[in-house]
Amino acid sequence: MNIVDYDKALYYTHRSQWDNLLILMVRTKDDFLSKKIEQFLHAYNFEKDYTVIENNLYSLLRYIDHASEFKEEEEEITALV
Repeated sequence: MNIVDYDKALYYTHRSQWDNLLILMVRTKDDFLSKKIEQFLHAYNFEKDYTVIENNLYSLLRYIDHASEFKEEEEEITALV
């Protein structure tokens, strides 16, 4: 897992760069991130109910936040050793 993937996902989501987000979904080694991106993009393209799109977006953003925080803590622990 690479923390850059989470930064890219956040950036592409913020800038509505769906093509780049799709490419990131395919290339990332983080299966959960890939799945969250897939669910959001599918909802964005095919769902008519805005609340479903919103829920998938928030789910993606929560995962990015959680994974980034976990990765930073892991790097701090590694640096101390």
